[in-house]
Amino acid sequence: MIDAVLEALAATSVLDAAALVLGIVYLVLAARHVRWCWVAGGVGSAIVVYVTARAQLPMQAALHAYYVVMSAYGFWRWSRDRATAAPTVTTWPLRAHAVAVLALLAASAISAWWLERETQAAWPFLDSFTTWGSLFTTWLVARSKLENWLYWFVIDSILVFLYAAQGLVFLSLLMVIYLGIIVSGFLTWLRIYRTQALAS
Repeated sequence: MIDAVLEALAATSVLDAAALVLGIVYLVLAARHVRWCWVAGGVGSAIVVYVTARAQLPMQAALHAYYVVMSAYGFWRWSRDRATAAPTVTTWPLRAHAVAVLALLAASAISAWWLERETQAAWPFLDSFTTWGSLFTTWLVARSKLENWLYWFVIDSILVFLYAAQGLVFLSLLMVIYLGIIVSGFLTWLRIYRTQALAS
């Protein structure tokens, strides 16, 4: 097992390594609610578009193309919020989350059915679920919703397996590292949210 991991790491490209580093920079800065996270995220996502497309994960490639666009939106949104002194971190009601989860499962089932029929996608449902979930959760991050970290924990746990199964060891490792940063990010944003509540 260890030999297989070492062989995969030795075969990993410079692009994979760059995506790993930029992904970590993105998440560390996002956990601290620093708007420059979006620059690192945008460049890293552009790299992952290429890598995942070659690995026959079309939904992941499409997802990271979306990340590039959302990086520009996120940078603009966080810059605007700073300029207008808007609340830094907000939450969503439970009912909205219930509707969102049902919609994510439905969208995942539909796209998985299509991928299984029309493409050579390796893991149609998992690829679809993590993609739709990530699309939604990235929007939550850009809108500074506290619960984004809970969604990311579920999604990235699945991606640890998905990327490893396709031999994308660096991306799988990135997801493992993300899980630790996600916990830190949630706690940091929770402190920000509580501080805002006390100040209001």
